[in-house]
Amino acid sequence: MSPIEQMMRAAPVIPVLVIEDAGRAREIGEALVEGGLPVLEVTLRTPAAMAVLRAMADIDGAIVGAGTVLNADQLRAAQAAGARFAVSPGLTEPLARAAAQEGVPLLPGVATAGDIMRGLDLGLDRFKFFPAMAAGGLPALRSLSAPFGQVRFCPTGGITPDSAAEWLAEEAVLCVGGSWLVRPGMAPEAVAEAARRAAALGTG
Repeated sequence: MSPIEQMMRAAPVIPVLVIEDAGRAREIGEALVEGGLPVLEVTLRTPAAMAVLRAMADIDGAIVGAGTVLNADQLRAAQAAGARFAVSPGLTEPLARAAAQEGVPLLPGVATAGDIMRGLDLGLDRFKFFPAMAAGGLPALRSLSAPFGQVRFCPTGGITPDSAAEWLAEEAVLCVGGSWLVRPGMAPEAVAEAARRAAALGTG
């Protein structure tokens, strides 16, 4: 099993984290791991992102990666901050080749058959389906997965606690990305409880 597949199978939901305050990073990460979600995607959307990565990388049991990685420079910076995998909103050849060269498991975003074919040409077969709802939702995913039987997905973008189970029931879906898990100002106890509910989605 490839490193990216191991990461995708570690939990049914990967929290997609946009954290402004690096001082809260550790308590948030620990609460998510405690709740049963060890894979944490720290998006590079805030000035604090690299500090958040560094803080979460030391958490026992956490598998911390960087999201919204757009180019090779960001990939290398995230790796230096402790990221063990990278997630990108799209797929480019320079990013895919940089990830392979640096040994960073990459989960690139795809939304079309052409995206998937380009990924397969680059040796990739595990993708983020993004933006999941805006790109056509479950009907689009089913249509895309049909001609690519070996491909598996992590749908992200518009997935909710109410819809996640339906996505996870698809054979082609290994996990989903969840931006609903951590909201600004949430107490660690509330984060852990949200994580427990999300982790339970994989037991149905």
